[in-house]
Amino acid sequence: MAKRHWMIYGANGYTGHLLAAEAQRQGLRPLLAGRNPAAVHALGSLLGLECRVFDLHQREAVVEALADVAVLAHCAGPFSATSAPMLEACLASATHYLDISGEIDVFEAAHGYHHKAHQLGLVVCPGVGFDVIPSDCLAACLHQALPDACELALGFDSAGGLSPGTAKTLVEGLALGGRVRRRSMLDPVPLGYKRQRIDFGRGAKPAMTIPWGDVATAYFSTGIGNVEVYVPAPPALAIGLRLLDPLRPLLGLDAVQRWLKHLVDKRVQGPDQASRERQRTWLWGEARNAAGSRRTARLETANGYQVTVHGVLLAVGHLLDYSGPGGYFTPSRLLGERCVEQLPGSGKIVIS
Repeated sequence: MAKRHWMIYGANGYTGHLLAAEAQRQGLRPLLAGRNPAAVHALGSLLGLECRVFDLHQREAVVEALADVAVLAHCAGPFSATSAPMLEACLASATHYLDISGEIDVFEAAHGYHHKAHQLGLVVCPGVGFDVIPSDCLAACLHQALPDACELALGFDSAGGLSPGTAKTLVEGLALGGRVRRRSMLDPVPLGYKRQRIDFGRGAKPAMTIPWGDVATAYFSTGIGNVEVYVPAPPALAIGLRLLDPLRPLLGLDAVQRWLKHLVDKRVQGPDQASRERQRTWLWGEARNAAGSRRTARLETANGYQVTVHGVLLAVGHLLDYSGPGGYFTPSRLLGERCVEQLPGSGKIVIS
C-alpha cells in the first residue's frame, strides 16, 4: 500500500512551528519530528498531532522513523549540517525530500543526488520556501521570455525580520564570502562585491550582491551561465563589507562562529504574527542576451515566512499525489514556473 504520511522535521523551530500550525489549521495531519523530546512533544500536545523524536546522527533510527513517510519537509537548519544525513535517509527509506534551505552549497550537493534519486523514482527538491520559490519562478519566466539570455540578475526587497535559524545561516555565510555564477561556474567574490541601483518595485534604491541560493538554483532551472543576486543596501554597508572581507578567515574560526551564534540565540526571535501579516516582499529580475536585449520581471508576495509555509504545503500536496519521474528538481521545475502565483498573498509575475 502506498505511503500517505508526511513529516515536518524541525517542527519545534521557528519556521517548522509556523508550518505545523498552518497545516493543522487546514485540517492536515503531519507527523511532527525533531531531536528535542520536550519541545517536539509540547508542540504535538498543543496541536494534537503525532510526534517522533530522533537525531540525524543516528542513521538507522532516521530511516526507521521515515519508513511510513511519503514526503519529508525538512525545516531543521543550518542545512549545511543537516541536509546530507536527512537526504541520505530519505533515499534509503523511499521518501520524497523537501527542505527550506537557501544555502548554495546545499543546493549544489543535493543536485549531486540527481541520478540516484532518478533511479529510485524519488524527488529531491530543496528550497521550497521563500528560498527560492519566488526568485526561481522569476528566473524561469525570464528564460521563457528571452530564451537566449546569457546573463541573469535577481533580487528582493523585504522589511521582514529573521528567524534564529536564518540568522545563524547568515553568520556561517560571513566566513564564506560572496558568490556569483560566471561562465556556468560558481565564483567566490568579496562581500559586497557589486553595487547598482535597482527598482525592486517601490522605487530605485542602492543594492549589492549577496550569495543567495539562486546562484545555484537559477542555473539549474534555466541553464543561464551568469547569475547574480541583489538586495537593497546603503552604500556605507556595501563598502563596510568590502573592508571586512580580508577578515573572513577570522569569522570562520569555530570560537568566533560559536560566539556569534550565541548572540543570535540571545537576541533573535523572529517576527511576530502582526509583523508577518503587515510586511510584504518585492522581487525583481533581469535577463540579457549577447545582443543587448533585456527583459525585466517583477513580483510582489507576502512576507517571506508566509511564502515559506504555503510553499512547503503546495510542494507536499503535489508530491503526495505524484506519479512523475524522480531526480533533483528546483521549485519551478517541479511545481511550474508560475507556481508562486498560487500562494496566498502573492501577485502575478509581470514581464516587461
